[in-house]
Amino acid sequence: MKELIPKDEYGIFVDAHDTARVDSLFVAEFFEKQHKHVLRDIAKITEPTSGLSEEFIKNNFVSDFYKDVTGRRLPCYQMTRDGFTMLVMGYTGQKAMRFKETYIKRFNEMESFIKTLISARQEFPLLTDNIKLLHENPKPYHFSNECDMLNRIVIGMSAKQFRLANGIEKGKSIRPYLNKEQIDMLETLQKVDVGLLVAFPNYEDRKRHLEWYKAKIEEEK
Repeated sequence: MKELIPKDEYGIFVDAHDTARVDSLFVAEFFEKQHKHVLRDIAKITEPTSGLSEEFIKNNFVSDFYKDVTGRRLPCYQMTRDGFTMLVMGYTGQKAMRFKETYIKRFNEMESFIKTLISARQEFPLLTDNIKLLHENPKPYHFSNECDMLNRIVIGMSAKQFRLANGIEKGKSIRPYLNKEQIDMLETLQKVDVGLLVAFPNYEDRKRHLEWYKAKIEEEK
């Protein structure tokens, strides 16, 4: 399965459709079970007589393959948070409960990351693609900090502050509420920042260059 954000140490990743999933191999490892037994448990809850709807199974359990040390292609599953929850519901004991808590926390963090990424992608598509190229394991702040910097330079505040100031729903794009001059400047600085990300890893250095560039553009008008 194609990964938008690669697997972390718990086997949780984001697929190409912005959905957080977990690999059954990692679940077996963390819950100290043989993978074949995890596959058996998944088979039980995804069989037609289990009581789960076809829609739930289709949306939350995706069959996949991995290669073992000998090169054999063996089956595994990629599960959503709901699929994972359904699977481990019957896993009991103190250690299992600790693992459940750890995974739920990590799913929450990953889903928060997805929201940040989607928001950044809507506002600054060129920038988000390059951030993903530059960082092997990008963090939410890699996207939010850069977007906030551009918004502050152009409109004087972050997108969050702009929404609060204008009564805009949380998570909604601010682009429709900006004037053409602001949008044009944001798009211009985004293109400049793509190059600056490589040349100037330091945030403050990029900020100074972008502020200077904006001032030069305004001088020439």
